[in-house]
Amino acid sequence: MNRSIGMLLVLGGLGLAGLGLLVWSGALRWFGRLPGDIRVESENSRVFFPITSMIVVSVVLTLAVNLINRLR
Repeated sequence: MNRSIGMLLVLGGLGLAGLGLLVWSGALRWFGRLPGDIRVESENSRVFFPITSMIVVSVVLTLAVNLINRLR
């Protein structure tokens, strides 16, 4: 059991490092600027609802988890 938890931690760390490289390189500039993401700005405040971006994240994570479960 310890071995599987260790592998999960390593894979999670590699995934976070990969995501960090994508953000750092600017490959994810489109994220948060999709049609359907709501931005309301006034003089004193800003409100941001990334509805479409979160739907994209949900679909991608669902596909990834389903793929991993089928491969196991």
